[in-house]
Amino acid sequence: MKQGPERELVARYLDRAALSGKSLGLTDFGVTELAESRAGSAASRKTEEAKALRDHLPANTLLVALDEHGKTMGSEDFANRIGRWRDNGKQSMSFVIGGADGLDPGFTREASVVLSFSPLTWPHQLVRIMLAEQLYRTTTILSGHPYHRE
Repeated sequence: MKQGPERELVARYLDRAALSGKSLGLTDFGVTELAESRAGSAASRKTEEAKALRDHLPANTLLVALDEHGKTMGSEDFANRIGRWRDNGKQSMSFVIGGADGLDPGFTREASVVLSFSPLTWPHQLVRIMLAEQLYRTTTILSGHPYHRE
């Protein structure tokens, strides 16, 4: 993501999540970008990107794949799932947004959860912003902060 308002907004939400998540044992909110594959076909690009993702993911991470065909859930359910994963000893959670062609189906099958923010197709920059905001919202829900309103 290039410099600009989208990058700044992601950073702002992740900084807030890190601050409010400390007391909850939720830390290290970071973004890692991998180069897009230059393979000739969409299937080949997805295969190459899946390999790069697997090579980059921390060992024993809980994998959440973001995909338009995934499960939708509300913010409280999302927060409670993260809270349960934390309580069950998951020390690393990785949320993966695929490349322009989406995620490799084999990679998606490896995920603990395939999550959709909507059946609509969203630009990657907006998905990243929405995910960052939901991670911040998660920390506020789990801490009882009034940021989240039903």
